[in-house]
Amino acid sequence: MEEMNIQCPYCLQAISVLVDTGVYEHTTLVDDCEVCCRPIEISYSVNDGIVSSISYNSIEGNEY
Repeated sequence: MEEMNIQCPYCLQAISVLVDTGVYEHTTLVDDCEVCCRPIEISYSVNDGIVSSISYNSIEGNEY
């Protein structure tokens, strides 16, 4: 597992998420923001145990 820092697409706060570096493919997961508790879809790829790319999007509409 590796801790990655991202910005919540809803409340724009910096948060950390844990991603599994034991997979060797493209992975998508849903995690809640630690600040506003809204769901974030996180997609990432791992090569040789290192996160090579990460992207994240809101799942719900942004009402702020």
